[in-house]
Amino acid sequence: MRIFLDLMWFFRQEYRRYGLAVLALIGVGFATMVPPWMIGKIVDALADGSLTREFLLQHVGIIAGVALASYLLRVLWRVALFGASYTLANELRQKIFRHLTRQSPAFYQQMTTGDLMARATNDIQAVEQTAGEAVLALFDGALTGILVLCVMTLFISLPLTLVALIPWPIVGYFMWRFGKELHHSFADAQARFSDLNDDVQESISALRLTRAYGREAVEQGQFNAIARQANLANQRVARTDSKYDPAIQLGVGFSFLLSVAGGAYLIYLQRLTLGQLTSFTLYLGYMIWPMFAIGWLLNLVERGQAAYARIKELLAIAPDIADTGSFSQQAFPSITFAIHRFSYGEGQPPVLEDINLSLEAGQMLGIVGHTGAGKSTLISLLLRQLEGDEAKILIDERDIRHFTLDNLRRHIATVPQTPFLFSATIAENIALARPEATQAEIEAVAKIAQVHDDIAGFKDGYLTEVGERGITLSGGQKQRIAIARALLQNAPILVLDDALSAVDVKTEAAILAHLQQARADKTTLVVCHRLSAVEQADKTIVLQHGHIIERGTHTSLLAESGWYRQMFDYQQLERAVEEGR
Repeated sequence: MRIFLDLMWFFRQEYRRYGLAVLALIGVGFATMVPPWMIGKIVDALADGSLTREFLLQHVGIIAGVALASYLLRVLWRVALFGASYTLANELRQKIFRHLTRQSPAFYQQMTTGDLMARATNDIQAVEQTAGEAVLALFDGALTGILVLCVMTLFISLPLTLVALIPWPIVGYFMWRFGKELHHSFADAQARFSDLNDDVQESISALRLTRAYGREAVEQGQFNAIARQANLANQRVARTDSKYDPAIQLGVGFSFLLSVAGGAYLIYLQRLTLGQLTSFTLYLGYMIWPMFAIGWLLNLVERGQAAYARIKELLAIAPDIADTGSFSQQAFPSITFAIHRFSYGEGQPPVLEDINLSLEAGQMLGIVGHTGAGKSTLISLLLRQLEGDEAKILIDERDIRHFTLDNLRRHIATVPQTPFLFSATIAENIALARPEATQAEIEAVAKIAQVHDDIAGFKDGYLTEVGERGITLSGGQKQRIAIARALLQNAPILVLDDALSAVDVKTEAAILAHLQQARADKTTLVVCHRLSAVEQADKTIVLQHGHIIERGTHTSLLAESGWYRQMFDYQQLERAVEEGR
């Protein structure tokens, strides 16, 4: 029952709803005690020949009135109790979503998508049932059982009640055993569901690659193996779950047998009337629900406890990047890099070292270098996706750690090499950061990104659905839509992280020319492999093994005859070959 202590914060928060539900359940419990008593009176009157029309109508009317009151109270507790449990599910989903948005990329390298989806769906549903149906089973089952026992012992027959309850301790023992089995089997089933979820998500995402390499049979075999494990885990849960009802039914059946036998003997001794035995058996029928409620409660509690443990485990993972900053105002887009040393772990070789660089507002910085030189790491440090004690970055002469994460993200718009588009229209994808943007504003940034003509050529124009991850668009179109999206954000700092790799040189030049005009007072960082993208940059740095080996303008770097000049000459030759010159 530890789950109820874990959820005490929510019960206190929603005490009005739960209080109203409990009061309504109490009312229902007392109301259900009336009909058996009335029926017993009618049976006794019928047996001794004293039944009159007025007596019958009076007692039937009481039963009808109680039934109506019980109906209204049942509606009331359902609205209050299940409304509260749905609120809990909503709050947990919001907590998980907020938690996930504040995690660093390292977190997503450790946690799989399928596992996160399972915790945000199945696990939350199990906890929701605990806060709703389990609370119902606890209060209504316990209250009904107590009231029935009080009526049976105090108003009918204590000896007969004791005889009827002989099977219940045995049933209770088996309920406890089944509950322990269910806890372990359900936790394993949830873990297997996470594996299945993850495999399905990965398989669908990589469907093109699977077909290209002819791996359909291999992927099918892998999926079947995981599905079998999930099926076996769920079967273990079902086997344990299936033991509850038969055990309760056996207990109830044996209890009825003892009641009828004992009641007949007491009638023979004239210590019980036929009407009282009728009422007693009806009340004993009410005991079926408390016993089922106990089994149901233990079932839901074990499921909820295992699920809530997984949710707490997820929420307990602290973000690598703490949001401890307090600066939430607008800053001037000047940037200073003062990185003495940065590595990905203690004892690891430095990825960046002795990076000292200043960039004034309105300037464009080009960042080039071979693969693995540290370009992406430098950008990740600027975005605070990574941080290190010896890596200091300032915006407007203020350490980026002093910015709130939300404010820092408002200051920096990023376009990655592989942009992500949502399953929505082109207009909605461009307006992601500014949903209130007008059509004219959307088209303006699309023109700067050189994608307006492509969009206009589609049948539905800006209302074209791009499909999942933008599957209906080419790589270049997706990159340019992502650039338009970043431009619409109008952030003081724009980062193009190899975001022009899928467009041709002519389109690239047009985009950069329009960017310089549109962002004359803002700062732009261009990370690229194709050096034509940084020809107009105010400053360009060449990274090699985490060090700046060259810096300057395009013209000055060509004059140095270093790595930049060699790579430029190679790319010019490559371009000439491609064009057939």
